[in-house]
Amino acid sequence: MRFASLGSGSRGNATLIEAGQTRLLLDNGFAAREAELRLAALEVDPGSINAILVTHEHQDHIRGVGAFARRYRLPVYMTHGTFRQNRCGELAECHFISGHQPTFSIGDIAVQPFTVPHDASEPVQYRFSHGDGALGILTDTGMATPHIMEILAGCDALILETNHDVTMLASGPYPPSLQRRVGGGHGHLNNHQAAAILKGLDYQRLQHVVAAHLSEKNNSAERVEQTLLEVAPEIEDRLAFTHQDRTSDWFEF
Repeated sequence: MRFASLGSGSRGNATLIEAGQTRLLLDNGFAAREAELRLAALEVDPGSINAILVTHEHQDHIRGVGAFARRYRLPVYMTHGTFRQNRCGELAECHFISGHQPTFSIGDIAVQPFTVPHDASEPVQYRFSHGDGALGILTDTGMATPHIMEILAGCDALILETNHDVTMLASGPYPPSLQRRVGGGHGHLNNHQAAAILKGLDYQRLQHVVAAHLSEKNNSAERVEQTLLEVAPEIEDRLAFTHQDRTSDWFEF
């Protein structure tokens, strides 16, 4: 398997997952043309993508899904709650999923959605697997739950939200209401929450730990690295970061 971030942050999120003959796009918070340019940087033809999966209806994750799906005639997978928000316009092929359903397959990739606490209608995150390899993705959640930890156990790679530093959020430019939303139980993971999740997993098995969805105003890569390495110093050579303004490298495992 391999995966790459097209960009991650409050201005747009998208992740490409590939295994065997299958390519999946997780979310697309970018305009269709911008997504095409970012895929080109990874030397990926948009027409080679097999499907789009959606986590939730917030604009930084869904803004470009409808246009991109229509342009390339792609099936879209999302929950009923996400669909009811009608952020994608008309879709030729939409498959409804649930965060409690069994694993299903799209081509060569097994897909397991799972529920997360976030301030959206019916949000999910995903675990993707192929053969003996598994990629867990956890962003846009206000806290970890036993169910989340169970799903992420045994993954070989992990994209993990490290949205904000608590001190920076409290002293930053956000008004109190937005601070409460971001830092609440249905908001976004802070650095210490991410570290606790990492500590609770078999992180020795993880070949890649990719910190994602960093706030440009309330966090820094240096603070994330310091906090994560305090609990898991062994991952230093396996820790990487996504970026808002550019694609990542490919991560293979």
